[in-house]
Amino acid sequence: MQAYIGEVIGTMILIILGDGVVAGVLLRNSKAENSGWIVITFGWGMAVAVAVYCVGQFSGAHINPAVTIGLAASGQFEWALVPGYIIAQFIGAFIGAVIVWLAYLAHWGETEDEGLKLGVFCTAPAIYNTPANIITEIIGTFVLVFGVSGIVANAGAVGGDAATIIGSGLNPLLVGLLVLGIGLSLGGPTGYAINPARDLGPRIAHAVLPIAGKGGNDWGYSWIPVVGPVIGGILGGVLFVLLF
Repeated sequence: MQAYIGEVIGTMILIILGDGVVAGVLLRNSKAENSGWIVITFGWGMAVAVAVYCVGQFSGAHINPAVTIGLAASGQFEWALVPGYIIAQFIGAFIGAVIVWLAYLAHWGETEDEGLKLGVFCTAPAIYNTPANIITEIIGTFVLVFGVSGIVANAGAVGGDAATIIGSGLNPLLVGLLVLGIGLSLGGPTGYAINPARDLGPRIAHAVLPIAGKGGNDWGYSWIPVVGPVIGGILGGVLFVLLF
């Protein structure tokens, strides 16, 4: 139960800080308005680092179904824990999105562009091209899971010690820097969801919250940031184990 609570809290923190920086950059009359892609990617990197620092020792800070499934598929995590982890991650993501909505409550009505409001909660591609969008999400999540596996391995984790290792020392910061690198290098085409809970949980929150002047939820695209990351996570975890 402690691990599941850790995943709820960790994913909630991830979304509060991650969607929060996007809201600051996109919403009208925010002091951070128009501060750009570097701010968004750095904010997401720090969101991951803080979340991992907070709950790494309790759950391993997967905070991402693609990470959970990828580690399980490669034998680095127990399959029996996967459903509970994924449910906890989606709950945390939804709660985090609600908190971001509250934090920027005065700014939704000030923002006319419906796409910017949706963009606070979830991703959308720069160019809608289904095969290309899926490939981008697969590559980004492959790098994430492969990189996290490498960070754990380089820290000397053995057996069940991975959860303790990932949340200790500079390792959470390294994971955050990994996400920063993915955002800077691979985030341009799709906004680098690389996390089904990060994208779908807040997208559902956008659908149900009374957001002033909101538009649609782009459900036609919504499956890509779920399927692509899961495939990439499995490939990243399995290939790391096969190679090393």
